[in-house]
Amino acid sequence: MASLLQKVQTLISANLHAMVDSALKANSMAVFDQYVREVEDNLENLEDAIATVGGELKTLRRKKGEQEQQAAELDRNIDVFLREGKEDLALAAQSRLNSVKRLLENYADMVDRQESEYKNLHDARLKLEAKLTTVKQEREELQALLDLARSKEVTVRAVESLDDLMGSGDHDIARVAESIRARLDKASARSEMLAGSLDAQMDEVLERSTLEAQLAERKSKLGLD
Repeated sequence: MASLLQKVQTLISANLHAMVDSALKANSMAVFDQYVREVEDNLENLEDAIATVGGELKTLRRKKGEQEQQAAELDRNIDVFLREGKEDLALAAQSRLNSVKRLLENYADMVDRQESEYKNLHDARLKLEAKLTTVKQEREELQALLDLARSKEVTVRAVESLDDLMGSGDHDIARVAESIRARLDKASARSEMLAGSLDAQMDEVLERSTLEAQLAERKSKLGLD
């Protein structure tokens, strides 16, 4: 399970801002899509690991309980044998009780380790689910920004073409080009305003997701998940 938890920890600690920068530079959502696929695969593996460790933990608890019952019975038998003067039987029962107690200590240690691993897996799942939610929200915002960027590129190419027309020497064409350029400038300004708004929303989503992840971890510690 250690390697699985290491992979999950790497995904949880992924730098979203770096992912956004990489996606913007490449003008592609591939980096986000790859991350989402990896998270979903590891969440599935986590679910399987949690079920496996949970089953083993139940088995250990049951065996520990059985040994506790056996130890209590042997303890009672020793007293009975001593009262009846059966020293040999009391000695044999005491020897058996000592063995059972050593086994109980081993079971107690295994239960503690298994409970710790079970909790770690649960915590990792909660954190990874929170990170996945954040990334999906980031992806939607980033897609909108990329769409705006592509629109802006089209606008820039159109403006360059208009500049050529305005320098053609034909006054009528120049006036039409100027009118079109004014409309493009207005559309460009609107795109920039929307982009600024989306940047603010992205920061808000990141902050909210961080807070939600912190609350999820706190709920898990309190046993409220």
